[in-house]
Amino acid sequence: MRVCVKLFAVARELVGRDELTLAVADGATLADVRAAVEREFPALARVLPHAQWAIDAEYASDNARVMDKSEVAIIPPVSGG
Repeated sequence: MRVCVKLFAVARELVGRDELTLAVADGATLADVRAAVEREFPALARVLPHAQWAIDAEYASDNARVMDKSEVAIIPPVSGG
């Protein structure tokens, strides 16, 4: 199945775009999506452990199921003043 992964802040800067489309197995969890992102975009490895994740605009944990055409968001920590 295919999922859309939205990137924000430093994640978007590291990859050079604001959206990814990934193929994952049917019945995949957010942990599976996270592993696929790390595999395909190793530059994100330093950001992902600190990021929040959401599925279809709801914060989610690693064991949450991802459905076909779900929208997953990677939300890195924000700093500033």
